[in-house]
Amino acid sequence: MSTLDLFRLDGKTAIITGGGRGLGQYFAQALSEAGANVVLCSRKLAACEEVQREIEASGGHALSLACDVTKLSDVERVVAATQEKFGGIDILVNNSGTTWGARAEDMPLEKFEQVIDVNIKGTFLMSQQVGRSMIARGQGGKIINISSVAGLTGGNPKYIQVVGYHASKAAVINMTRDLATSWAQYGITVNSIAPGWFPTRMSHALLERYEEAMLADIPLARFGSADDLKGVIVFLASPAAAYMTGQTIVVDGGSTAW
Repeated sequence: MSTLDLFRLDGKTAIITGGGRGLGQYFAQALSEAGANVVLCSRKLAACEEVQREIEASGGHALSLACDVTKLSDVERVVAATQEKFGGIDILVNNSGTTWGARAEDMPLEKFEQVIDVNIKGTFLMSQQVGRSMIARGQGGKIINISSVAGLTGGNPKYIQVVGYHASKAAVINMTRDLATSWAQYGITVNSIAPGWFPTRMSHALLERYEEAMLADIPLARFGSADDLKGVIVFLASPAAAYMTGQTIVVDGGSTAW
């Protein structure tokens, strides 16, 4: 196998949660361009369908499904529909997430619980159900959890206070390690990506309001772009990363290197 062939995903099938916008859209497009069939799922079905049309217009194969990752019945339905459509699941990208901003002393309990529910419980449910499918199939697989640099550091209170988000993303990093060691025996690798600041619908208002202060905390002095993540997601999903598991790749312009 040539070096470039190590990064090909022809014939593979990937589920991307939160695949209709933001980082999830970047991941879906990248995996499709590498040859994978992609299943886009989120609570906002219309957004997934729009990305599906873009992928199919470029010659790719995609499926859109409505899914609330905190509901087991929704997760089971996505897994079943993916298997029916494409025959099996080779890759899972746990990208769905949410946040809520408030000072820790003022954080509404229901908002804290909502963030924990989506970011931790949702990641676990998808991993559990897809993991069961991969184990039963007996061909291994790739699970890629989307954490954040927020899981590695505390927030800078000058421009961000999201205690639930930071706590949940740290949990995702350690869940990645646990699943990696638990499922290595089945040929399933589990890794995570910790992005820094990328312009998305969720981060847009914050980046616009505090751009100068935020850029001052990034050694490369810019926010991330889609191209800064596409290669990383393809690498972790491909045979090129076959001997890598339980790891977190940080893509943050150097902000955690200070």
